[in-house]
Amino acid sequence: MGSKVDFLYLSEPDMIKAGVKDMASCVETMEDMLVLLQKGDYVMGGENHNSHGCMILFPDNPKFPGMPKNETDRRFMAMPAYLGGKYQMAGVKWYGSNVENKKKGLPRSILMMVLNDKDTGAPLAFMSANLLSAYRTGGIPGVGAKYLARKDSETVAIVGPGVMGKTSLAAFAVTCPKLHHLKIKGHTKGSKSTASFIDFVKKEYPQFDIIEECETLEEAVRDADIISFTTTVKTELASFPVIKGEWIRKGAFISMPSAANFIDDNFLVNDCRFFVDNRKLYEAWEEEYPYPTYPIMGIIGCKFTDLIHEKRITWDDITDLADVITGKKPGRKSDDDIIIYSVGGMPVEDVAWGCSVYRKAKELGIGVTLPLWDAPEMA
Repeated sequence: MGSKVDFLYLSEPDMIKAGVKDMASCVETMEDMLVLLQKGDYVMGGENHNSHGCMILFPDNPKFPGMPKNETDRRFMAMPAYLGGKYQMAGVKWYGSNVENKKKGLPRSILMMVLNDKDTGAPLAFMSANLLSAYRTGGIPGVGAKYLARKDSETVAIVGPGVMGKTSLAAFAVTCPKLHHLKIKGHTKGSKSTASFIDFVKKEYPQFDIIEECETLEEAVRDADIISFTTTVKTELASFPVIKGEWIRKGAFISMPSAANFIDDNFLVNDCRFFVDNRKLYEAWEEEYPYPTYPIMGIIGCKFTDLIHEKRITWDDITDLADVITGKKPGRKSDDDIIIYSVGGMPVEDVAWGCSVYRKAKELGIGVTLPLWDAPEMA
């Protein structure tokens, strides 16, 4: 093998050429990844090997000049993982996030991904990861819709028409081909984000022949077969969109990469069925963060663990999606089931889709090869 090490650099245009926006392939990759998680052929961070990652948050009142001040969604995050199966890859996604970026024409978060040889640790790729992260985030709800949404679903409501909303809709369009009616609820009607979302849909998914921009949450979620929450919220329950159970139609599939406040726990406990992307992730969050966990994390699976803490439900009431994929447990039992699906976001997703795009780039000769060294100075 020798001691020479180089790696492939992939810019965002390179990633696009290599297929990072191929949602059908992304959904297939995410489904394969979830099955590997069930088998246990993976490692994530933390002592429990299921940590979402390591986050840097800043103090409300920094004591040192130059140190950033705590603001909504301002953080740095490292998300490492190893994934086995056909991937056999280690990697880490690293990003910084600041809502003020939008004033500069930048995305809220700016992300990069590193892939490493699982044995030597040598870098294999350094790649732009905004689209990578966005599409894998949408791909997981797509797998959920494939197995849990009604097959005759026609109407989808997107609450939060940002990047996650776009890629979630892309995945729903791939997995639920009868969808044609889109309802959108943004922060304000006629906002730039909503206009951008509508332009995206008209260009990429002309199957939606009815597009409604809704004034209220109730208007958006009523009569929707699929409901997706992809809003940016503060880490406090008061900032979560408020939902009444009476608004939700029988048979709805509710996808939740983001938060909502279902104000009546009786609706959740008595009228809904609970599914998660990876049960162990929520067990890890329950260990890492005190009860109540949901207001801190804003991921509905943490509401499920809070309900367990309150002895309202048990772990038997929560189904891992991989158990449905592999036929170990039933998914939808009837057309009237209201299903809530928690999407937590895991670094193994980035490794899986990053590895797939990297290998496609290598196959097509895309990207720039950069040297690390011909021989290490000290070895």
